[in-house]
Amino acid sequence: MKIACFLPFVDAAQVAASVAQLRADSLVSVIYLLAGPDASRAEIPEGCSMIDIDTLTSSATVRKIADAAKGSDYTLLYTKQNSLQLGYMALRRMVRVAEDSSAGMVYADYYAVVNGETTRNPVIDYQLGSLRDDFNFGSVLFFATSSLELAAAGIDADYKAAGLYDLRLRLSRIAPIVHINEYLYSDVELYTRRSGEKMFDYVDPRNRASQIEMEQAVTAHLKAIGGYLEPEFTDVDLTAGSFPVEVSVIIPVRNRVRTISDAINSALSQVTDFPFNVIVIDNHSTDGTTEAIDAIAAKDPRVIHLRPERTDLGIGGCWNLGINDPRCGRYAVQLDSDDVYANTDVLASVVRAFNEQNCAMVVGTYMLTDFNCNPIPPGVIDHREWTPDNGRNNALRINGLGAPRCFYTPVLRELLLPNTSYGEDYALGLAVSRNYRIGRIYDVLYNCRRWEDNSDAALSVERVNANNLYKDRIRTWELQARIAQNARKQ
Repeated sequence: MKIACFLPFVDAAQVAASVAQLRADSLVSVIYLLAGPDASRAEIPEGCSMIDIDTLTSSATVRKIADAAKGSDYTLLYTKQNSLQLGYMALRRMVRVAEDSSAGMVYADYYAVVNGETTRNPVIDYQLGSLRDDFNFGSVLFFATSSLELAAAGIDADYKAAGLYDLRLRLSRIAPIVHINEYLYSDVELYTRRSGEKMFDYVDPRNRASQIEMEQAVTAHLKAIGGYLEPEFTDVDLTAGSFPVEVSVIIPVRNRVRTISDAINSALSQVTDFPFNVIVIDNHSTDGTTEAIDAIAAKDPRVIHLRPERTDLGIGGCWNLGINDPRCGRYAVQLDSDDVYANTDVLASVVRAFNEQNCAMVVGTYMLTDFNCNPIPPGVIDHREWTPDNGRNNALRINGLGAPRCFYTPVLRELLLPNTSYGEDYALGLAVSRNYRIGRIYDVLYNCRRWEDNSDAALSVERVNANNLYKDRIRTWELQARIAQNARKQ
């Protein structure tokens, strides 16, 4: 049994500990150091060979790794410039699981060491819908070399950022990708931002070139597995039916006494030439939110205060209650209870977009701000990856669709939302996009306020994993439906 190991290389000191333990394991046959343009070449650790690379994530690097690994049974790629500490007999465990499962790649839970403190970092299972390019495998990727070579041989692109992502997608079509839910190594974490800050990385405008590459890779993958949707859409008759108002702003809320008045007043301030109302679904608040809503509703009949009798409603369930109320308008426009619209023309802009783009859903652009609506990095989130032709395919790769989200009510009443408080809007957006156009507005319509009581601020690793697992499951179901729909058309 032979294992070829590949480590990112900055200088000899950075890899010394990792190299020492790998050399001590009889299964390791060769150690390659992946040296970028800034790496020190003054000293190469004994028993290692150096491979010059441009970036760790490029297609060129993937090809070099696959070529150098020939002759080995397994290939270990470490993806961080830290000190890797393998657990006791970890390599043998990886080999055993890989053999037993016929895996093309295995990955494991790990310990993260931050400032000398060790914490557990479990990761989640890979599935058909695990298409996010930021899926967390940990920092150790353990390949069956035969599968690695086969996947690398099919690479027909020259990505700078999406090479590893492209490899993983190709590999998933060849052999299983298997999660070993055991803690098999330790990794010293150097990047310690809170989870609530990391969640916006995928739409950081500075990463746009990388985003384009990732879209190209996932589009090719969807075509290969029969899940790609051609730009063919079902038209909607936006004049059908009769509604009491043209637009309803939908605000589900629970215990947001500090922000609910701002949100409602933001909606009421809209300037339109059509009637609209604001439907607030107050999900058993106990902190004074109910009284704050009542105070505004007493002064403005456009505010409809719904108090569910049920106690089992998540955000999605509250939305279903609001849009099925007979007072709901032709279009339902989202507003979270701690956010505000950016100007007084939002509803008018949304209705224009529906009519001009003949779509069942419109997604706007938002500004990330602090509590006082001052812009904070990365600023404007415009989701330009949502293109008219390919947006619904690329949506399977990303974790959100933008805001505000606006819906043609008849379609919304047909599809409904999952009764959850996370991912419900994403699931709905994917379902809408399967058959209908989703229109876009690239002007900022919405201020997404980040503050200490946001439900997604500084989440635990367990909560992040649960959220990501659910969204991957949503993607799996949607992808299965698309594959089946395409098969019926053939």
